[in-house]
Amino acid sequence: MSLSPWIWFAALLTLCTFSFLWRDNPFYKFAEHLFVGVSVGYTITILYWNAFLPRVWEPIVINHQFYVLLPTILGILSFAIFFKKISWLIRYPIAFLMGAACGISVPRSFQGYIFRHMQGTITAISPGQSNLLLISNIIMVIGVIATLLYFYFSIEHKGFIGKVANVGIWYIMLAFGAGFGYTVMARVSLLIGRLQFLLHDWLGVID
Repeated sequence: MSLSPWIWFAALLTLCTFSFLWRDNPFYKFAEHLFVGVSVGYTITILYWNAFLPRVWEPIVINHQFYVLLPTILGILSFAIFFKKISWLIRYPIAFLMGAACGISVPRSFQGYIFRHMQGTITAISPGQSNLLLISNIIMVIGVIATLLYFYFSIEHKGFIGKVANVGIWYIMLAFGAGFGYTVMARVSLLIGRLQFLLHDWLGVID
């Protein structure tokens, strides 16, 4: 068993978190509030040193780049939500952020997702591949076409179109199942890590 007070503290917090499996209780609330508080304090510290000082304080106060005041004022208006009389001012930074985010993300999304996926689908079936890879790519291309056809609502899903759309439903369900399974496995991996910490680092009952 470890004698380190930090390992004991981490182990007790882990047990407090696991206590939620029994029911909501003060021990879990303590661990939850401590985690949120530490996360917020750490984030504020990082933002102060990595964002406020080099991007606000130094440009305005030291370098006299007063055009930086405009984004600074927009950032300050984000705190208007905490004051009832001027809470409506938060609409301006939100509108600016949404407009800038859409303008930046839409072209990147088209380039990174749609165009690249179209290119990969078109070039998937090409000569010189092994038989297994060719079969896998054919299945993938069929899935892409069937799934896209399922979301094409300008034509009624009857006859051949309906059958292909039903195949698309199966592909969608397989994708959802794989995504859910991946999420569950990620959570199980976190659980295994915590159990290894408790049994190895804290109690020392396993190697």
